[in-house]
Amino acid sequence: MRKGVNPVKGGKPVVKEPCDHRVLIPLFIPHEEDYFKDAYRIFILCLESILKTANSKVKVSIISNKCCDAVNQRLLKLYKDKQIDELIIEREGIGKINSLLKALRTVEERLITITDADVLFLQNWEKEVVKVFEEFPKAGAVCPVPVFRKQFDLTYNIWRNYFFSNKLRFSKVKDLPALEKFATSIGWTHLPEEFGDTIATLESTSGHKAVVGCSHFVATYKREVFKELPINNSPYLIDGDSELLYLDLPVIKKGGYRLSTYSNNAFHLGNVHESWMEKEFEQLIEKDNKFIDYTYLSNISTSTFSYYLDNVIFKKIFKKKSILKWVLKRKGLNNSQLFNYLDRKY
Repeated sequence: MRKGVNPVKGGKPVVKEPCDHRVLIPLFIPHEEDYFKDAYRIFILCLESILKTANSKVKVSIISNKCCDAVNQRLLKLYKDKQIDELIIEREGIGKINSLLKALRTVEERLITITDADVLFLQNWEKEVVKVFEEFPKAGAVCPVPVFRKQFDLTYNIWRNYFFSNKLRFSKVKDLPALEKFATSIGWTHLPEEFGDTIATLESTSGHKAVVGCSHFVATYKREVFKELPINNSPYLIDGDSELLYLDLPVIKKGGYRLSTYSNNAFHLGNVHESWMEKEFEQLIEKDNKFIDYTYLSNISTSTFSYYLDNVIFKKIFKKKSILKWVLKRKGLNNSQLFNYLDRKY
């Protein structure tokens, strides 16, 4: 039985608080022991660092992927306290990518940041990421963390376009301690010397530098990138080819460059809480953010032919050792560095 008239009937438009940057965080904390002992504490550092430092009024979506009841209760409180704008709770473990798709397929904001729950965002992360989008109109994804040896990871469109240009070359690493922190965060005991001496960079017409390559543990994307998402969901909980198919390939299928900021603007924390993390967080200064309309950022697009030219024909030619050696030397590597780069598989 229906009684009365639904008050929203009559063609009333959707009205939302203005926002042009959405942050998506998939969260998997099935219990709070062993590997996950510090997971929620680290997640809170991640969330609060976003809210504290963002330039614009970002909206945050949390997708709870089979989190335990205790964690879900805390997430509900965050939602009630308006710390987060959207909360999706999945009883079954559907995997990182599929949990993201719950929110990603309906996102309307111009910029979409997808981050793991163990990232500490630093003071000017959004400003620096947006600067890369402004300086490089073809940028489709930008990571706020420059990471070693990503220069040939789905970046062949960049290498083809700047093959003879001095704008693309190897530069000195700007923040070596941050690079070393990343290495230890993924379980390495130290950063090998040959990983920290140089990094591939792209220079804009105004002289602004970005790093070639983009990690997917945290990155900001232009919304049109996700028009290239696969129709079906991922069969994997994590790893496999899920991040490649759903986060990486859509960027280059749309003709976008995969770049990172030259300066370090976030830390990957890992699963163990350490005192330095709190010290870094305490140094953050809360910003009085406001709505920023990011629709001025250039749209990206490409043709099937251009995609094939970059990622099949050019890639095949470029990876020939003799050609790669010539290019790397021309782009600034000395003989010792050249040996280290050529000796590795890409």
